[in-house]
Amino acid sequence: MELAEALGAWIVSLDSMQVYRRMDVGTAKPTPAERERVPHFALDLVEPSERYDVQRYLADARAAVAAVHAQGKRALFVGGSGLYLKALTSGLHEGPGADLELRAGLEERVRMEGVPALHAELARVDPEAAQRIHPADKKRVVRALEVFQQTGRPISDWQREWGWHGRAPLERELRIVGLALEPEALQERVRARVRAMLAQGWVDEARAIRDGVGFGPTAIQALGYREVLEHADGRLDRDALEERLVQRTRQFIRRQRTWFRSFAAVRWIDPRSPDALASARELLDDQPGLTSGS
Repeated sequence: MELAEALGAWIVSLDSMQVYRRMDVGTAKPTPAERERVPHFALDLVEPSERYDVQRYLADARAAVAAVHAQGKRALFVGGSGLYLKALTSGLHEGPGADLELRAGLEERVRMEGVPALHAELARVDPEAAQRIHPADKKRVVRALEVFQQTGRPISDWQREWGWHGRAPLERELRIVGLALEPEALQERVRARVRAMLAQGWVDEARAIRDGVGFGPTAIQALGYREVLEHADGRLDRDALEERLVQRTRQFIRRQRTWFRSFAAVRWIDPRSPDALASARELLDDQPGLTSGS
């Protein structure tokens, strides 16, 4: 918020789950007061029952940038969805479409053998992808094996082909600043964050969505919502819920670190430093037009 004000920028969300209406507490969405202080874009775009993907996001991001520029402002992208940032900076690779029959077979193997077994198989056929994908990340393990079995090429090969016909998706280079906290400091924050979100009504929020518009296949993947619904149904007690959410968040942090290591252009700063704001502004202020902060 302070950086946006210092830059004369408006914020465009780079969060893959804050696009959903009603999912406010569980996605730590900016509050109405924060949005009044600095206008935000790419929030509350669709209902949780709808599908949403990176291609839709790129179209919405372009529209947001046009709206921001029309008011003479700069766009500061803020958030932590690595895939969306990759798409903004490099475009989307022309990988193969989904093979639903093949995917169903792999998902059945997951149920029978477990995700680690398939991750070990991935390590044999595509060690580069296996190194980036967490052994518990079922969706990405299945997709990587699906691509390999479908095409005979590792998904890491396909991912080197990111790009839209030689131009960046938003037609200019983005400058990226990352906030780097030591793992110990992040660990301390995880449990406090989980407790705060539960106190703010996360369980009631999830129950109201499920019993109302419902969760679609992409919204339900948001971190923690499945576990919160288990608690709402009495299948997970309060202490077990907190422990599960803490564990899931820590796993997510590890995956995020892997994602952002792939961005060589990120300039990392310590947000606790007294000159953090000045450092971020210096890194971004000499870049005309678009900026990005993650």
